[in-house]
Amino acid sequence: MRKLPIACELAANEIAARREGLLPGLIARAQERIDLPDGFRWRFAAGSEVLSAITQAIDLERQCCKFLNFVLIVEPDAGPIWLEVTGPAGTAEFLKTLVTR
Repeated sequence: MRKLPIACELAANEIAARREGLLPGLIARAQERIDLPDGFRWRFAAGSEVLSAITQAIDLERQCCKFLNFVLIVEPDAGPIWLEVTGPAGTAEFLKTLVTR
């Protein structure tokens, strides 16, 4: 796999306009955050609306932040939904700036 730069391809005004559909808007709905060496894992309440929002955010983010790796876990029996976002060294720092603006 080729090494991808840790950068978002959207301009600042595009990020602001699409913020609610991207990771920043989604992460605001998380119930818990677990720090990982190369990213984060967030826990969300179970629900079809949340699951739909997560899959839409993944689809948008993979187009503009091509270096990100996404893992989605939906626990059985209406358990929580987990989203793990990781990448190469520097990804955690990049995500911190993205989700805290």
